[in-house]
Amino acid sequence: MKKLLFSLIALAAVFTSCNDYETYGDKKEKERNAISKFIADSSIVVISEDQFIQQGKTTNLARNEFVRFDKNGVYMQIVREGCGTPLQDGEQVNLVCRFTEFNIITDTIQTFNNTSYFAASPDIMQVSRTSGTFTASFASGVMLSYYGSASVPSGWLVPLTYVKVGRPLSETDENCKVRLIVPHSQGHYTASSNVIPFYYEITFQRES
Repeated sequence: MKKLLFSLIALAAVFTSCNDYETYGDKKEKERNAISKFIADSSIVVISEDQFIQQGKTTNLARNEFVRFDKNGVYMQIVREGCGTPLQDGEQVNLVCRFTEFNIITDTIQTFNNTSYFAASPDIMQVSRTSGTFTASFASGVMLSYYGSASVPSGWLVPLTYVKVGRPLSETDENCKVRLIVPHSQGHYTASSNVIPFYYEITFQRES
């Protein structure tokens, strides 16, 4: 009788652990639901790429518009276009990046470097553009030290087609600023391996 009882307990434990296991499909569904909730809670108006282009590749801040890119699932809002010029084809530069990274699943800030504490040590991203394609790596900063990888989330490169990355030289010049919702497939290793979407606020400007 005791053997039977122990067998039933063991079987119940196995069954419970199986029920607790999340498949990749389960995690993707959780991600989709989390992004949808974040968009609703933030009163974000999602526009198509066609509408984005018709508006001159801008997003209406008064309506809190974000464009969703069909190819990669990234949502983007251009807060400030920036000054200077966009990164040109064949060009390689260092960009100074200041950001806040928000974990949409846990509803918490994960990393940041946009306070006075980090004023003298922003993240530096080495970026090149070849035939319209951007590649990048972190040379220094919070993202490199926190995640232990120089790899830049693909989602961070999406705005570079649409913004200017000059360096402010006058009181009227402003560096570019974007807001992004980055699904796990366009994020860093932690995001992709755990199926976690992140929300970012990022400013870019040339280092020199």
